[in-house]
Amino acid sequence: MKFSMKVLGMATAAMFLTTGLAIAGPEKDPEKARVPADQRAAAKKDKTDLYKKAEDASPEIIAEGKAIFEGKGTCVNCHGKDGDGNGPAGKVLNPGPRDFTNCKFHKKRKDGELMWVIKNGSPGTGMVPLIPATISEEEGWKVIAYERSFCKD
Repeated sequence: MKFSMKVLGMATAAMFLTTGLAIAGPEKDPEKARVPADQRAAAKKDKTDLYKKAEDASPEIIAEGKAIFEGKGTCVNCHGKDGDGNGPAGKVLNPGPRDFTNCKFHKKRKDGELMWVIKNGSPGTGMVPLIPATISEEEGWKVIAYERSFCKD
């Protein structure tokens, strides 16, 4: 059965409304680590063979990341098409989703930390684990490359 992204976004928003996670609000502390302190050092070391740093990813990898972000990864539902955390489901989350246009965030967090969140979700937020239920680990790294492209600084 196929669902449109709009239907999926509304279903996600409804899920958060019924679980008590809703009350719209912006991301409270954009630079705060979402990886637990006891796992952060290991997460920071996590890397991929696709690129040295996500900022250096090829245009092809970034384009693939965009397709996953806007498609099967469903990231766009919360983080929005512009990566600013203003997707349809993101508007009801408290705290709001990460704003990937915030360059201070990108400078502070390592690629491996972003991967940890994609794999494990983000405690205290609406971010749920996406690997392996929704996307593969390789697709996750491609999404990170695309997320990094939102920073124009």
